[in-house]
Amino acid sequence: MDFAFLADTMGQLLAVTPLTIELWLLCITIGCVISIFVTWARVSGVPVVSQLAAAYVFVFRGSPLLIQMFLLYYGLSQFVWVRQSFAWPILRDPFNSAVISLALCTGGYQAEIWRGGLQAVPAREIEAGRAIGMSRLLLLRRIIAPNALRQALPAYSTEIVLMMKSTALASLVTVWEVTGTAQRLISQTYRTFEVFICAAIIYLVLNFLVIRLMRLLEYMVSPHLRGRPSTVGVPGLAEAGIPKAIVPGAPPEHAASPVNLPEVPR
Repeated sequence: MDFAFLADTMGQLLAVTPLTIELWLLCITIGCVISIFVTWARVSGVPVVSQLAAAYVFVFRGSPLLIQMFLLYYGLSQFVWVRQSFAWPILRDPFNSAVISLALCTGGYQAEIWRGGLQAVPAREIEAGRAIGMSRLLLLRRIIAPNALRQALPAYSTEIVLMMKSTALASLVTVWEVTGTAQRLISQTYRTFEVFICAAIIYLVLNFLVIRLMRLLEYMVSPHLRGRPSTVGVPGLAEAGIPKAIVPGAPPEHAASPVNLPEVPR
C-alpha cells in the first residue's frame, strides 16, 4: 500500500470537498423551497393545482436523475430560443445546471415526504385546536407543523443523505467535485482502487455528520424520545410526603419496601 500516494490523493480530494458541500447545500435548500409549494398545491383542494403538482412529482420521481441532468445541461442547448434567452448564462454553467437538476429532483421527493407528514397528524388534535378557538395560523404553528415535522424527519434525513451521494452525478456534466476529481486522478494514475477508497471515506464522513445532525434535530423536536428525569435523592422529598416508591424513574433498590397489610377475616 502506497501511503504517500494515498495521502496526496486524499489531499487533492479534500481540496474540492467544499464544492461538494456547496452543491449539496444549494440543492437541498432550493429543493426544500420547491417542495413546500408543491406540498401546498397537493393539499390545496383545488383540482387543477393539485393535479399539476402531482404531475410534477410523478415526472421527477419517475425518471432517472442522470437523464434529467443530461436533458437540462446537454439537451436544452440545442434549441436556439434557449440560447438566446436570459436563462442561458445560468443554464450553460455546469455547476448551475447540476444544482437545478438536483433541486428539481429532490423537490419532488421532499414534497411527498412533507405530504405524508401532514397526513400523519392526528385529526383529533386538529379538531381540539379548533374547538378551543385557535386560528388557522396558530393551528399550523402549534399543532400541524410540529407534528408533521416530527413524522417526516426520518424519511427526510434519508432523502438528504441520498442527495449527498447524488452529487457524484454532477461529475458527468463536468463539475469537478469529489467524484469528478477522483475520475480525473484515475485517468492520470490508473490506480482506481486507492483513489475511490479515498473518495468513499470522504462521503462516509460527510454522511455520518449529516446523520448525526438529523438525529439531534429529531431528538429536539420529539419530547417522547427523551428520558424521564429521576427525582431520587432530591432534598425535601420526604418532607413533602412523597413516597419513594412512586418517584418516576426510581430504580428498584430505591423503592420503598412493600407494606404488610393485615389479613382480612373471612
